Amino acid sequence: MACFDSCQCLGERGQRSILYSILKNDNQPNQHSQGRTRLAVPQQQACSCGSKKKVVLRSPQTTCKAASASLLKTLKFVKNVLCFRELPAEDQLQLVRNSWAQLLVLGMAQDLIDFETMETPDFSMLQNILTSGQGRQETAHGRSGQGVSLTDVQGIKMFLNKCWGLDISTKEYAYLKGAILFNPDIAELRCQSYIQALQSEAHQALNEYVKVTHRRDSTRFTKLFIALSMLRSINANVVAGLFFKPVIGTVSMNELLLEMFYGK
Repeated sequence: MACFDSCQCLGERGQRSILYSILKNDNQPNQHSQGRTRLAVPQQQACSCGSKKKVVLRSPQTTCKAASASLLKTLKFVKNVLCFRELPAEDQLQLVRNSWAQLLVLGMAQDLIDFETMETPDFSMLQNILTSGQGRQETAHGRSGQGVSLTDVQGIKMFLNKCWGLDISTKEYAYLKGAILFNPDIAELRCQSYIQALQSEAHQALNEYVKVTHRRDSTRFTKLFIALSMLRSINANVVAGLFFKPVIGTVSMNELLLEMFYGK
């Protein structure tokens, strides 16, 4: 599928306000490195009360920086997809707004970005921080915010481990990104039929590629499609709350996306 095969990342743009605040600190080591073996992180065990428990990142500064860099890289990929650039600007914005979180998690899988979480401090501790005027600052351990559902985080972790277990190739990741990006179910798209055709093309290209490269594994396409279903169930608000709110605070995710995508 030429639309995705020819994609190359664009050159680096200058640093800007919100993005700069996320990426500027180079004193912390990155959690991942391209081509480096992913460090094993113990998986969290599912529990019946997971929907009630709230968790935050154990190392928010490092993980948020890595996630932000991965999102920026993914958006550059999207902008360089020829058939995406040919869409009306309104459709481009709608597609990005509705797919950025899933594309980010997919990019994290490709970049081997893992993370650890911990339960949020109890309410009394949080209340003490807020009433002492430090509510917008991180605690002494770099933890802030009220967290996101443990169950939702477990869903993200399950998807990442699914991808790593499948050892997905660069081309497979590109086709998966196309299948996520070109979502015809978004309301008010001007080119809905064309976008639906692009999504079908991404599915077909992935299937054809898998048939050639994994001839002995007749179930691989099905496994990748199951991974896609897992990815589509990931909530954008959870992704924003986990990986960006510790850094951007009250700034809207939409504003950050505009800065990253349009260089606002």
